[in-house]
Amino acid sequence: MKTTFMQKKEEVVRDWYVLDAKNMPLGRVASKAAVMLRGKHKATYTPHIDCGDNIIIINAKEVLLTGNKLEDKKYYNHSRYVGGLRERTAKEMRENYPEEMIERAVKGMLPKGRLGRQMIKKLHVYAGSEHNHAAQKPKTIELGGNK
Repeated sequence: MKTTFMQKKEEVVRDWYVLDAKNMPLGRVASKAAVMLRGKHKATYTPHIDCGDNIIIINAKEVLLTGNKLEDKKYYNHSRYVGGLRERTAKEMRENYPEEMIERAVKGMLPKGRLGRQMIKKLHVYAGSEHNHAAQKPKTIELGGNK
């Protein structure tokens, strides 16, 4: 009788991939990155093991937001002090904090808890086209449907 395959965390093989966010919608980039960080693109996917790959996202400053999201979408932070709510629009985030904008989008698509925190550590986001992971020889991922 054949049993279900369960990968062990010691046997996980991690690859490096580069995802170019230039002229791609934020949701497309984030969902592709989340799937690859979880390892769902592999035949050896196991839900309770971090079996995903390392993802490098470049050109975060040139990611697209469709519709009126640049003006309407808000990002909130709270310092946990009275009156400590800070509100930023997506336009401000894209101009000043593009890495954080993509990290938040991807983090929201990962599992909550210690497994998700472990997975988000394998995400590396850069505002420009330069990254310092050339030694890992990352493979390029093509996202179809450029606008």
